[in-house]
Amino acid sequence: MYSEIEIVRMQSIYKKLNSVFNIIQRHGTISKALLDEEGQPAILMLLIACAEQFNKLNKMEAQILNEFNQIDIKGIISIRNFIAHDYDGVNLSIVEDSLRYGIPEIFSVVKEILAKVNS
Repeated sequence: MYSEIEIVRMQSIYKKLNSVFNIIQRHGTISKALLDEEGQPAILMLLIACAEQFNKLNKMEAQILNEFNQIDIKGIISIRNFIAHDYDGVNLSIVEDSLRYGIPEIFSVVKEILAKVNS
């Protein structure tokens, strides 16, 4: 079905996104988490790390990417580029919108994939 490296990358993405949502939950809202001096850098770095995994999957033309909405994949990679190239100038409202709308969809697909693989 999928290669071992694709599954390993999905597990990595799952762990990182799960951490993002745990941070948000601890702060009560996405906005509060992104304004927190520890929450914000943690979330931003975890999003970069997730996007890096998707980038690697893209480069290897991984079949697993067919499970995702390609707009969502482009979105998380774009967020990574915004963060990595202008860390201090990141527009947090864009990150917040991604965390509210696009990232949960990605997380849902990752969970579905891993559930299928583990069953």
